[in-house]
Amino acid sequence: MPDYSEEERLGAGRIAGVDEVGRGPLAGPVIAAAVVLCPDRIPEGLDDSKKLSQRKREALFEEIHAVAQVSVGSASVEEIDALNILYASHLAMVRAVDGLGAINHALIDGNMIPKELTCPATALVKGDGRSVSIAAASIIAKVTRDRIMVDLAQQYPGYGWEKNAGYPTKLHREALETLGVTPHHRRSFKTVHNML
Repeated sequence: MPDYSEEERLGAGRIAGVDEVGRGPLAGPVIAAAVVLCPDRIPEGLDDSKKLSQRKREALFEEIHAVAQVSVGSASVEEIDALNILYASHLAMVRAVDGLGAINHALIDGNMIPKELTCPATALVKGDGRSVSIAAASIIAKVTRDRIMVDLAQQYPGYGWEKNAGYPTKLHREALETLGVTPHHRRSFKTVHNML
């Protein structure tokens, strides 16, 4: 389980955990979250969002918002297609961190630090399983993006986005064949590009 030791190692100050979700889907934006936890008010049960049930994620989403400083950043489908998915995900992270104002350090999930960050940062591989701040960010990012995809599914039924969040499931790929490409599909992704 993640803990607060990475944050404590960095000393006093505002330490933000940062994570993104949505690199792999064929549709929808990439979403990043940055979270500064209060060490005295860390919600119980924080973990990598992928290891939690939807119900647990939703409950923790509300709890994190109640006790922490939270910022969300995104990069649009247009930005993903123009920049590439890696750079777009970094852009979303920078936007999330910038939304918090001045922070002392950012703990980034993964092995790369976005170049445009204006604060010191440390990359933590599998950070959402090591740092509670990153775990909190992973939950905020996942729930936020899932809700966006549920909304988009109402406008574009048939692709199963309310269940697959835009990932290339069998249903999603079949819907692309029969219903075609929507404005929310990433045209730079091979599966979509080949259909065009």
